[in-house]
Amino acid sequence: MSRALPAPPPWLAHALRAQRGPVPWSAVTRGALAAGPLLLAAVLADRVSLGVLAAIAAMLAGINDRPGSRRASVVRLGAPALAGAAGLLVGTCAGQRLTAVPLTLALTALGLVAGGMSAVGPVASGAGTQLLVASAVGAGMPLPEPGWQRALAFLAGAGWLLALRLALPTPGALAGDYRFDGEREAVAGVYEAVAELLDAVGNEEAGARRVALTAALDHAQDALAGPRLRRYAGAAAERRLHVQYTAALPLAEAATALAWAGKAVGARAAEGPRRLAAAVRGNSGTGPLPAPRRSAPALRALDDALLRAAETFDRAGDAHHRAHPRRRGARDRARAAFGTGGREYGLRVALCFGAGAAIAQALHHARWYGQHQHWYWLPATVVFLVKPDLGPLASRVLCRAAGTVLGALVFVAFAAVLPRPAGLVALVAVCGALIPVATRHFAAQTAVVTVLVLALVMVGGEPQASVSRIGETLLACAIVLIVGHLPTAGDRGGAVRARLAAAGSAAQGYLDHVLSRPDDRTERWALRREAYRTLSEARAAISVAAAELPALARHAEGTDTVAAVLERLVDTTTACAVHLDDTGRLTPYHDRRLDELLADLERGRSRIGLPGPRPVLARPADG
Repeated sequence: MSRALPAPPPWLAHALRAQRGPVPWSAVTRGALAAGPLLLAAVLADRVSLGVLAAIAAMLAGINDRPGSRRASVVRLGAPALAGAAGLLVGTCAGQRLTAVPLTLALTALGLVAGGMSAVGPVASGAGTQLLVASAVGAGMPLPEPGWQRALAFLAGAGWLLALRLALPTPGALAGDYRFDGEREAVAGVYEAVAELLDAVGNEEAGARRVALTAALDHAQDALAGPRLRRYAGAAAERRLHVQYTAALPLAEAATALAWAGKAVGARAAEGPRRLAAAVRGNSGTGPLPAPRRSAPALRALDDALLRAAETFDRAGDAHHRAHPRRRGARDRARAAFGTGGREYGLRVALCFGAGAAIAQALHHARWYGQHQHWYWLPATVVFLVKPDLGPLASRVLCRAAGTVLGALVFVAFAAVLPRPAGLVALVAVCGALIPVATRHFAAQTAVVTVLVLALVMVGGEPQASVSRIGETLLACAIVLIVGHLPTAGDRGGAVRARLAAAGSAAQGYLDHVLSRPDDRTERWALRREAYRTLSEARAAISVAAAELPALARHAEGTDTVAAVLERLVDTTTACAVHLDDTGRLTPYHDRRLDELLADLERGRSRIGLPGPRPVLARPADG
């Protein structure tokens, strides 16, 4: 009898895991029309160096060109492009005016700023990445053009991909709804997630389905939050989508309360949300909706929510509902950037980026790179390696090293047979088309980007440098591994604790509101969304931290237990809200569960040293 193979360690399992899904043909088309044509136009105009920068910008924008709505893509692609142009300008000016030591200090300070900024959120993280990568390119790739021309070329490259994103047809456009690209499917996905949660009520899949519902709500909220769909939508079709999203919130609330109760509700309960999902996708009416049994408060809430949804779907074009944008002001962003997590991450980015820049310049003066003047690869590689949103540290290092070696070997093979520059321009176009598929795995993305960048710089006049690029990448891996395990002045695991503290604050704010002002449903739904969203972000950070090497993973021990208590607390708060709507008072069981969870939360916080005093809560009076 054969023995089962032992499970791989978490960091290796993460490195072997790849995302799955259909090929994003729209993104593939945009990638093929971005970097390659820009480089071709520059070659024909005899402005190759500016074309290389524009193509690099298009490549970086292509990495951020993820599935979603056009509206969301404006911020997701535009903000990092602006940061990259600023970094290119700063890096160029610093590289031209400063000697090695002052330049290293300047880039280290820039790393500190960008690292703290990256803790704010995904878009800010992308902006921080492009800021540092472009500053390394500006300082380490001397070109004849002044800094402002290089920055404009960078903006033009990213802007070209963004223009393609906004202008080219998409599956939504081909279906006859050109204005929407992802918004309608995102809202329909919320109703489908509600139905799937209702199907799972009473069995072991309910927890995972509730998490999937949170993800669907997050996605829809982001899809409706772009520049054209503002707080109050202008066109009737946009207002209709806002109303349909808003109508899903009480359904999600009732479904969560039913999952909390744990009693199966039957297939009939899920039929209504599925018909609503079909109505959203088809931009049509709902027709008659099957009503669930009204034998419990949560079932009555579900039935009422279905009735209100059917009514609002019919008059959505004339309604003026807001889509509950996420409530994060300048103070919240500053707290994330300058708080514990932002300071810890900023310090590590600064140390890695500064060390990479210093070593790269030392190798440059020692003629490691040969006769050319480019030393950007090492610090730029460090930037990608030090990003925790790309996975655990050991996994990132392994994938980056493997991807670089593979990409360099592939490029050597192509460079030996392709004509120049036409063959290299075609190779850049092919790699641009592959990026949307390669982003599913960090090693594959690294391999494609390596081939693309090596082709770009060879077109720009740099000699074949695959071997030195492999050496620099391995050196960058060593730098990030060493700095990643260095002790710091503050507590390790600060980023995870900061996310967990934010989730705890949101959960307590939601609970306080439900128990003190249960009739204000609009505010309650917004607070509920923020509570579940911050909890999802904390869960993601904890998952990455738990997959680190043991020396790093131990700093996040116990945080998953606190997150689980917070999750139960938010679920219980939702059940309390639904029960208060129905009866006006809580049962002794609800009171007891809240007390138990708050006590568990306090004990868990104490064990991991997480701040956050237990709130004093006013319970609704009986009768």
